[in-house]
Amino acid sequence: MDKFLIKGPCKIKGTVNISGSKNASLPILAASILFDEMVEIKNLPNVRDIDTMLSLIKSLGFNVKQNKNSNSVVIKKSKKINTFASYSLVKTMRAGILVLGPLITKFGKAKTSLPGGCLIGARPINYHLNALKKLGMNYKIEKGYVNAFAKSKLTGSNIFFPKISVGATENAILAATLANGKTILKNCAIEPEIKNDLTNFLNQAGAKIKWIGKRTVEIKGVKSLKKISYSVMGDRIECGTFCVAATISKGNLKIKGFDPKLINTELNLLKKVGAKIKINEKLISIAGPEKIKPIKNIVTKEWPGVATDMQSQLMVLMCRANGKSIITENIFENRFLHVGELQRLGADIQVKKNKAIIRGNTKFVGAEVMSSDLRASVALVLAAIISNGKSTINRIYHLDRGYEKIEKKLTKIGVNIKRIS
Repeated sequence: MDKFLIKGPCKIKGTVNISGSKNASLPILAASILFDEMVEIKNLPNVRDIDTMLSLIKSLGFNVKQNKNSNSVVIKKSKKINTFASYSLVKTMRAGILVLGPLITKFGKAKTSLPGGCLIGARPINYHLNALKKLGMNYKIEKGYVNAFAKSKLTGSNIFFPKISVGATENAILAATLANGKTILKNCAIEPEIKNDLTNFLNQAGAKIKWIGKRTVEIKGVKSLKKISYSVMGDRIECGTFCVAATISKGNLKIKGFDPKLINTELNLLKKVGAKIKINEKLISIAGPEKIKPIKNIVTKEWPGVATDMQSQLMVLMCRANGKSIITENIFENRFLHVGELQRLGADIQVKKNKAIIRGNTKFVGAEVMSSDLRASVALVLAAIISNGKSTINRIYHLDRGYEKIEKKLTKIGVNIKRIS
């Protein structure tokens, strides 16, 4: 099992290029199931979750030709399709459930394993199932699988999500794209990966999807989608992570390949703590301050609020702030697993339910730590970068799920990091 050895403290400087978005690529890859024609997807990140999703699509009977050198894939439907998504492929990745909507609307049946992924909360799929049921899907849950079928073609409906859900919004959009008639989805997730990328991808292929309110989308079903070549947006969370890395290390970093407007909330937070930030269309220049100011209460919310996927990175930042800060986690109920490991490095953090109280001015000291999930892993990397001495980070397979060649990118900008197999 691979691990990272990091010798700190390191000062970050130079230029980094942001990879394609994992969270945009996964629903777009799931959407390829809707096509009879060829689909080419470019700017895919070379990360484990993408490999898992491509293996899943291949197992369903699609021809998949991946070119990792050009970060692209070509997917084409074959004559023999299988509608079974096995546990062995879905268990490691929450996004595996996104094949359910496309399979049921395109082929009228699906047997899909209940999903896995990071252990950061319950994350039930009832919102997915209830939305698809309103479109005409019948289902039973048996032995860890959703056995689903539709007696006839799915039919458009009015659907209100009782709670904002990224995955359920994506699944419903995918299913409604080929359904008969008009679907209205209300109280949708509007993350850029959905409202910008997934919607743009489907519309360019001939779908009829229109956002008619802040969280309301109208989908007029079409009979088929046409051949498409599409380039995925840059990764919002990777970009935010490198912004935090520059800030905590008194660094000076240029970040290329991402639209700064999409992380405006996080950039404003970093300005509040003292970072100097200049932005152009696809460039962020960020310099870290000598002293980091605390923030009284950072609250994670659905976009355009502070991303839950940035919570652990911001926690490391607040450990270095000159005073007390509080982080309130409103999205997932079990997303403070990294706190115990940060404490091993010297952090003073107290957790009370969904709040983390952080007493700043931490002088991190290198230690051996263990990753619990994807974003927790990168928080440990950030803390190790500014620690005195050597840190060993175990179980970095979590990191490999969502960050492309992170050790190579970090080495290039001044971090003393090695991968040990």
